[in-house]
Amino acid sequence: MGIDAAAPTRAVEASFHWHYRGNGMGKNKLRVAILNAILLMGGALAYPAIAYAQDQALAYRIDAGDLESALSSFGTQSRIQLIYPPELLKGKRSGGLTGNHPPMDALRQLLQDSGLEAERVNARTVVIKRAVPAVKPQAETRNPPSTTQSREPEVQDLGNITVTGTRIRGGTSPSPVITIGAERIREEGFTDLGGVIRSVSQNFSGGQNPEVPSANLLGAGLANQNLTGGSGLNLRGLGPDASLTLLNGRRLPYDGFSQAIDIGAIPVEAVDRIEIVADGASAIYGSDAVGGVANVILNRGFDGVAVGTRYGTATRGGLTTRSHTATAGTSWGTGGLLATYKNESVDPIYADERSYTASLAGPRTIYPASDLRSGLVSAHQQAGEVAELRLDAFRSTRGQQNEFVLAAATPYYRLAPETTVDWVSPGIDLFLPRDWTLTLGGAWGRNESVSSQSLINPSSGASTRLYSECYCNEGRSYELGVEGPLFRLPGGEARLAAGLGRRTNRLHVDNYLADVNGLPSYQGAESSRFAYAEMQLPWMETAAGSGGPRRLVTTLAARSEDYDSFGRVTTPQVGVIYGPSPDVTLKGSWGRSFKAPTLYQGYYYVTALLYPAAALGGAGYPPDATAIYLVGGDRNLSPERARTWTASLAFHPEALPDLEAELTWFDIDYEDRVVQPFANAAQGLSNPVYAPFVDYAPSAGEQSGVIESAGSFLNYSGATYDPSNVVAILRGRFVNVSRQRVEGLDLSASYRIDAGAGRLTLRGSATWLDSSQQLAPGQADTRLAGTLYNPAKLNGRLGVVWNRGNLTASTFANYTSGVDDTVNAEEGASFSTFDATLRYAIDRDHSRWPGLELALSAQNLFNRSPPLHTPAPQVYALPYDPTNYSAVGRFLALSASLRW
Repeated sequence: MGIDAAAPTRAVEASFHWHYRGNGMGKNKLRVAILNAILLMGGALAYPAIAYAQDQALAYRIDAGDLESALSSFGTQSRIQLIYPPELLKGKRSGGLTGNHPPMDALRQLLQDSGLEAERVNARTVVIKRAVPAVKPQAETRNPPSTTQSREPEVQDLGNITVTGTRIRGGTSPSPVITIGAERIREEGFTDLGGVIRSVSQNFSGGQNPEVPSANLLGAGLANQNLTGGSGLNLRGLGPDASLTLLNGRRLPYDGFSQAIDIGAIPVEAVDRIEIVADGASAIYGSDAVGGVANVILNRGFDGVAVGTRYGTATRGGLTTRSHTATAGTSWGTGGLLATYKNESVDPIYADERSYTASLAGPRTIYPASDLRSGLVSAHQQAGEVAELRLDAFRSTRGQQNEFVLAAATPYYRLAPETTVDWVSPGIDLFLPRDWTLTLGGAWGRNESVSSQSLINPSSGASTRLYSECYCNEGRSYELGVEGPLFRLPGGEARLAAGLGRRTNRLHVDNYLADVNGLPSYQGAESSRFAYAEMQLPWMETAAGSGGPRRLVTTLAARSEDYDSFGRVTTPQVGVIYGPSPDVTLKGSWGRSFKAPTLYQGYYYVTALLYPAAALGGAGYPPDATAIYLVGGDRNLSPERARTWTASLAFHPEALPDLEAELTWFDIDYEDRVVQPFANAAQGLSNPVYAPFVDYAPSAGEQSGVIESAGSFLNYSGATYDPSNVVAILRGRFVNVSRQRVEGLDLSASYRIDAGAGRLTLRGSATWLDSSQQLAPGQADTRLAGTLYNPAKLNGRLGVVWNRGNLTASTFANYTSGVDDTVNAEEGASFSTFDATLRYAIDRDHSRWPGLELALSAQNLFNRSPPLHTPAPQVYALPYDPTNYSAVGRFLALSASLRW
């Protein structure tokens, strides 16, 4: 599962935000359900309880300074999660700590004279709160509490924790949650969230990512290409439109072409952590979450000003990167403010800079040039114990430039798209009696991707603009929800989250050069109303040492959405969390998910294209033979539907608190997928998998009907249209036909050990995936996983992090198994690379000096080249699979930052 237990949680989010009520002495109690692991359905493992030595002495080395830094160091060294509102520590200092101490004794020493105290929630979680003044003991009550019943810790306001994958405050997701904190991001040398998600074994780097070529040059489908230059989430390889990306729990606007969200544009300096649920989540979040959901959670505890710069380059040439960031934040007793800005420019990699692509006709970029400017503001303000107001806003502009040729010694093409994203999300939480919360929130966003293509004469430099069009998408959402306790069960309070809302999206594709290319503009809109409910029922929670089962929780969720296009869809989910002992947690979930057809799939203009039959894979036909290729959308598309199973076993022995491991099994049955049947039209008449969508020897009347149904008819055959020469019609419009089956295993583990004066952290994860596709009913399944431009069968990342004082060093190995070229019957080779990072950080001194951090990182340290295959056509197609392998080679980067 890859949980970042090393980084202490400094600001816990409630409803993806953390609400701190009053001065910490109010009547509301805190409840926490920290996510540990998962339930394997059908089994009940009964490991004997092993007593955890909660007072075991550990070696600490924590310098005197501000209390926030001291507690951060304590959390890292003890691996205890600390929970507190950041404003509680403002202006407080600690005298530091050295030597061997039990964890709670060490915490009390760090908190000495601060007016704060520590209270343990469980073996791994401690709450920091204001110390309560001592009071005189009251007279003995007439009916003292029974000593045979376990008593819950008197902890404050922890019930406001919400985990991605559930709307219940203090709840637990029945699906595995991958948590990657800011400290882990820095340890492993990542500087943007695009690199972070590409390191996650459950994510596929195909779809929308910088190294994937534009203009469908791969022949791997329109969605499997780079339109914006950004990085899109693509869990389980189901496509960027089947993975949902959230920012502080709210939807971001996606591009109008592939419905991808550029997660790499979010400044990583503002991020506290990213949580990923690689399981169907439509019952919680609605459409698009078939593969799962990622929630980027901002750092509400940032206090001060930080500036940073980074310079990096590929040692084989190209990809010189210059990045500058500025971040400022502050907090006060009832609120806080965070603002950050990032400016980054990236040089291209040209084909002649790599030996294995030097034969491609140039100029040809295999990694585009790009420029990014992004900014983010997040604010929250508490109004007594009545309410909290929140506002998040984000804007980014990313431009890129791709160059390629389709034949040698001809003019070349230049693609220069520019994408602008604007997003704002206000919200208010009203604190009601009896621990209920009423939430009203919304979001407005706009994603404008202006794609321009020109034809450049290499001799004169003259440029002819071929097209310029905007895929402009605008979305709005409004939501009203409530959450609170219903009744008490033996394991705690049963809680309910329920709500309703409305969501709209509007797409308009504006062709700015219609008078040149004759292509039309078009637009479409869609709205839906939704209602949801979720319950968590804690049936059992036994105290440590009492014997027998420790925990049993069931979760129930359902969501209904009513679309103005195709009608109503209802998606349920059922989950179970079972802890038979302190050492093992098992989880299981079953659910249904769905994805509404994208507006591009529904409203893309219909065109009939006339090509030479040979250009579409035809063989054995006369030289003048032609074929009609029909492309476009269909407004009568139905939603895609999926059934998902997930079961996981987490092992976290109390006798070895530094060890965590988790094994997850998943199964996705995905039906009615909307596809363009011809992923590679150049094989339309030669690949038998496309046969159900080809009409051979069409009559003149059939041809006339197809041409009349299209909005335009374009002749690319080089000759006058003659119905008697047409040998086939290829029906390539979007259609609900495909069925995919995806199953596999996830394995993750981490272990920490003391190494002299430092500490070693071993962690890794791997995913084995098997997937297949049935393109049409009655057709045999075709293999996806392990073939070109689809996820590899096995992906993994394993490494070690060493911490000693201000110094951190890490090295990680990355493995991707080979993918086969099934057309040319070529077996692919695996790809292994190594990354390394060295970081030195000095904490800031409030009286004199700013904090300083220096980092040197290397990706693909040994300069490994990607595995090759025979491309077709060889003049412009890449000889490697960029969806699985990188052509960057060794990349070295040096970064520096100052913080006041």
